[in-house]
Amino acid sequence: MTIIKRTSVVGVAGLLLGLLIVQAQPWVPGRTEIRSVIVQGSDLAAVKTAVQFVGGEITHELGIINAVGVKLSDVKLDALKGRDEVRRVYADVAVEITGKPGGKDSGGNGGNIDSTYVATMTGARALHAEGLDGYGVTIAVVDTGAYSDNGITKNPLNEPRMVAQYDAIQDKTAVSDGYGHGTHVTSIAMSSRVTEDGSFAGIAPAADLVSVRAFDDLGRGTYADVIKAIDWVVANKDTYNIRVMNLSFSAEPRSYYWDDPMNQAVMAAWQSGIVVLASAGNTGPNAMTIGAPGNVPYVITVGAMTDNYTPADLSDDILASFSAAGPTVEGFVKPDMVAPGGHVRGIMQPTAELAIAYPEFHDGDKYFIMSGTSQATAVVSGIAALLLQDEPWLTPDEVKYRLMVAARPAMYNDGSLAYSVLQQGAGLVNAYHAVHNNTAGVANRGLDIDADLAGTAHYGGPVSAWEHKTKNKTSYVYYVRDAEGNPLPDGGYEWSGAYAQESGYLWSDGYLWSDGYLWSDGYLWSDGYLWSDGYLWSDGYLWSDGYLWSDGYLWSDTFIESAKVNVWVPQE
Repeated sequence: MTIIKRTSVVGVAGLLLGLLIVQAQPWVPGRTEIRSVIVQGSDLAAVKTAVQFVGGEITHELGIINAVGVKLSDVKLDALKGRDEVRRVYADVAVEITGKPGGKDSGGNGGNIDSTYVATMTGARALHAEGLDGYGVTIAVVDTGAYSDNGITKNPLNEPRMVAQYDAIQDKTAVSDGYGHGTHVTSIAMSSRVTEDGSFAGIAPAADLVSVRAFDDLGRGTYADVIKAIDWVVANKDTYNIRVMNLSFSAEPRSYYWDDPMNQAVMAAWQSGIVVLASAGNTGPNAMTIGAPGNVPYVITVGAMTDNYTPADLSDDILASFSAAGPTVEGFVKPDMVAPGGHVRGIMQPTAELAIAYPEFHDGDKYFIMSGTSQATAVVSGIAALLLQDEPWLTPDEVKYRLMVAARPAMYNDGSLAYSVLQQGAGLVNAYHAVHNNTAGVANRGLDIDADLAGTAHYGGPVSAWEHKTKNKTSYVYYVRDAEGNPLPDGGYEWSGAYAQESGYLWSDGYLWSDGYLWSDGYLWSDGYLWSDGYLWSDGYLWSDGYLWSDGYLWSDTFIESAKVNVWVPQE
């Protein structure tokens, strides 16, 4: 007999994360180690005064979230907790970049991959032929920096297009890239280099670039470095016409999306009018593996698919096994869409750390092959720039909507989805349809980002979870609900630990989610509902780091984790 028990996504998260708390070490007041933390309040000046009063060392000013990065002992931290100016203290925890090398068809030198196949597959190449190339739109790439290759620093007219650089780690304007990840990601989004037939490899080859370094030459950084980088981008968005920000990194979520300080900075960037693209993470294929800041409901979260090394054959394309899957613990569908992220060829200097560590994927000259949701995110960043060049008045919510309704889901011949929306979102991004489809609408309906950032309202998404128990196993089924609470067709996603790669389906050309589906009234799964309406979590919920969140202060028990760029995964 099969027993089906209805529960919430939160309940499932509790079961999954609860298994991880046994080994956690609690924070003990009175320890003398020096900690790196982020201290937040309602007023930046007041927080700085409080930190200085207890003798803490301020390392970062993070005005975008009214916070500072601080080094101090546990004794001083304990004193700081009691001050009225302090609203919350967070650990400065790990962030990692989401790109990885490896591949069966690298030819030993990374040179056998067509540089333009991504632009062709997504329809960007057809837009290039129509004169859309990203000109006049600035993309900010927050990563490991950028190498001074002409394909990065100049547009197709040989004009300088790196309009600004900023190093958030050393607080200076000169940026290099000793690791290589940032250069690779940037080149996918906007390389101006061309092939012998005159085709561009980059998605938005004429876009302007702002390169912001938040990770060091080994791909490491901190939450404070990332927040400082985003703070700089928002403060300078009007000066450099920054319309798009690429975030090809992720970290394990440790709190509700709205209580994560990096997520707060990302939300503030979206609120300011910047289209934010975030990678889903390389922690798939299991359900509920979306990283932060990809778990922010407002932003465009990108997963990865691969052409299976046969770009001319669409029938064997598959979802990349490493691509993280939803839902988020708050019940939002993520990723929002997928893009090519397998064995993508991009620019990287041969002296970069990644090129030295994985020489078999470098051609010894300019190009490196790499896989990951980092690369997929860069593809969609370039497409967003093309859309904004064509219609510069679009808001971030409108850009997200246009990209989602134009995406092509992987479907079987009978019309059913090959992958759940919790794995592929709206489907494979399609630049040509996004530009030429004039369907009006906005994503994130029902969400109020001003109230969310102010702390007066938070939101849950449309996913419910059911627990399936049989004699031999327990699995979970996630259902996407419409605005009336009814399950959407093909919205179910059962996860029991198995993952199958199947062929025999196509990324349905021209199919729009808004045509003939229950959400034809404009409903998108990025829409949300007030958290207080049926989404309350039980008090004392335990996250995977073992720290009891209910005391409302310390976010982690360790305080010493470093950040790094996304994990390296084999090529697909």
